[in-house]
Amino acid sequence: MRILFVHNNFPGQFKHLAPALAERGHDVLGLTPETNPNAITLPAAKYKWSEQRYSQKDFGLAAAYAKMTRRGEVVAAAALELRDRHGYHPDAVFGTPGWGETLFLREIWPKARHLLYGEFYYGPHDPILGFDPEFAAPTTADRISRTAASAHLVMASVSADQILTPMQWQARSHPGFLRDRISVIHDGIDTALLTPGGDASVQVPGSALTFRRGDEIITFINRNLEPARGFHIFMRALPAVLAQRPNAHAVIIGGDGQSYSAPPATGQTWKQTMLEEVGNRLDLSRVHFTGTIPYRTFIALMRVTRVHAYLTYPFVLSWSMLEAMSAGAHVIGSRTPPVEEVIEDGVNGQLVDFFDVAEWSSALIAALNAPETFSRVRENARTTIVERYDLRSICLPRLIEFVEKAG
Repeated sequence: MRILFVHNNFPGQFKHLAPALAERGHDVLGLTPETNPNAITLPAAKYKWSEQRYSQKDFGLAAAYAKMTRRGEVVAAAALELRDRHGYHPDAVFGTPGWGETLFLREIWPKARHLLYGEFYYGPHDPILGFDPEFAAPTTADRISRTAASAHLVMASVSADQILTPMQWQARSHPGFLRDRISVIHDGIDTALLTPGGDASVQVPGSALTFRRGDEIITFINRNLEPARGFHIFMRALPAVLAQRPNAHAVIIGGDGQSYSAPPATGQTWKQTMLEEVGNRLDLSRVHFTGTIPYRTFIALMRVTRVHAYLTYPFVLSWSMLEAMSAGAHVIGSRTPPVEEVIEDGVNGQLVDFFDVAEWSSALIAALNAPETFSRVRENARTTIVERYDLRSICLPRLIEFVEKAG
């Protein structure tokens, strides 16, 4: 088969699937912007793209649509060149809808099978809107704006022959009329790499401190530190934890940009905002903000940590939670639907109400105080990932079958 992967950050979610298909003898090609910073080992065609501002002042409710269709138009031009100048005709086109790249590719290759990685379907009633009462409740205007901003997702989804989502929760975010096109297959966790380590140690980035398994370490990770992943709740829980556990250290991993939450109205970062709120109640010598870190350091931290806190709005589940479980970490997660799909309270982890700061403090203190009582929980966490999300034995074979059947 000739398989074209279209992704703004190729290989992105296809980092395991695309090479595996190439190893099976398929002709695999990526299509991605020239600005993609990732190391790409597979053949890839590049398209030119420069960010432009599509403001609501100029475009009104069509701002997001204008941006997405413009990128779709640019990608379609690159695809047309592949077809007409190089004679390229894929059997399957597999892309993500979030940037608008796939919108017009059926017009270029009408005979190909078009596959979509449907990560999350934003809409006027998606559960993120209004979930956090700390921020303004969504107005009718907000819901209208969200409906308008999802127009490109509707177009991309309707034109796809099959849609792939990693979790049942994400599948349920799509409208009912699309459900018969959806297959639920996770990207997969490399459980052979992410293993528990009895003698693990890690030097904290930016510090001379070295932590070892058995030390009182709390870990927390976001791509960027922000409310959508519960950073504000975790920070409010932390003073009581460190006060009760004088030997405990918190390692907080993540950048200061925005992924899913708006920045604070003050113009500060969420890290600055939360330190202003709770910093005077923290022993900051025991709170370590690492920024982004190498993957091998993340793995070492998951092997060392005594307890790992994971919070999220009702949104896409982070790989990091599953990876922590695979490494045998004791994970305390928010009682929100994407987390509940994986964690059974008291069996393979713990669940705490997202907003209950006092309960978060209590749960973290208990985990630090008596780690031996959670040994079975950690073992079950690892078993859950091996049995349900293992990359090589479960997910990758199913993903390969999903693509090959399309041909």
